[in-house]
Amino acid sequence: MIFEPLSIVWDFDPVLLRIGSFEIRYYGLMWAVAILLAAKFFDNFVRREGLRPEVSESVFLYGTLATIIGARVGHCLFYDPAYFLTQPWAIVTEFRDGGMASHGAAIGLLIGLWLFSRKNRLPYIWSLDRIMIGVAVGGAVVRFGNLFNSEIFGQATSLPWGFEFVRSGKWVREFAPQAVHPTQIYEALCYLATFVVVTWLYYGRDEARRRPGMIFGVGLIGIFLTRFLIEFIKTEQEAFEKGWALDMGQWLSIPFIALGVYMLVKALRTVPQQEQAPVLQNQRPVSPRKATTKKR
Repeated sequence: MIFEPLSIVWDFDPVLLRIGSFEIRYYGLMWAVAILLAAKFFDNFVRREGLRPEVSESVFLYGTLATIIGARVGHCLFYDPAYFLTQPWAIVTEFRDGGMASHGAAIGLLIGLWLFSRKNRLPYIWSLDRIMIGVAVGGAVVRFGNLFNSEIFGQATSLPWGFEFVRSGKWVREFAPQAVHPTQIYEALCYLATFVVVTWLYYGRDEARRRPGMIFGVGLIGIFLTRFLIEFIKTEQEAFEKGWALDMGQWLSIPFIALGVYMLVKALRTVPQQEQAPVLQNQRPVSPRKATTKKR
């Protein structure tokens, strides 16, 4: 990585480890870190709220599988359906060639959390509020993975923090020697800001209990409104998006933004719960000794 007066030459090797034809890329590592961070936060919520440890183990299984499957299938169907619908096996066999969509990951996670909530007899909104904290920080980590891959960058810019992605064929063909917006960093910083807000709402304001759905709504707005706005300065990911007023990422973001606004408005109209929330079915049983009150 070389710093020049008006741009940053990004010459980062995306491969962390290479043994023969086998490679471990930073992008894959960032996905693993994102999932582990989300699982760590959820484990903290489970212990903090007195639920059984099995709940945390269960969400890791459902959440991980649903997110990865959704991200992969979403990319294939949203961005190249003609190819993958005629060769559906390529969804699996060409997995190492890349292709993960955040909107597909979101849809997959929503389905996985619904199954998780049913299995563990937890309110669906309880799961959605708490997973949003992990999703926000995880999204930031994955965007740094895109940066390491020299992909999903923006249009040309003369700003001093513009990047020259010299390892990207797209940058070489369409922009060299001009610098471009490092939109991966822009998104990552906005996701981190969303993470700070939703974490404060959970730990500082206790809104997960007082106003169910608020954290989920705020998180959706923070993440997908960010995506919608930054797409205006991004390059198109696929050729078919050229000439569109809004690209695929923006069209896919609109339903999530609308859902976030709906959940936030609904939560704000709810009378805050001041008393302790009812005991969930998965809470650890209270010992008779702790449950006995002193006689006065």
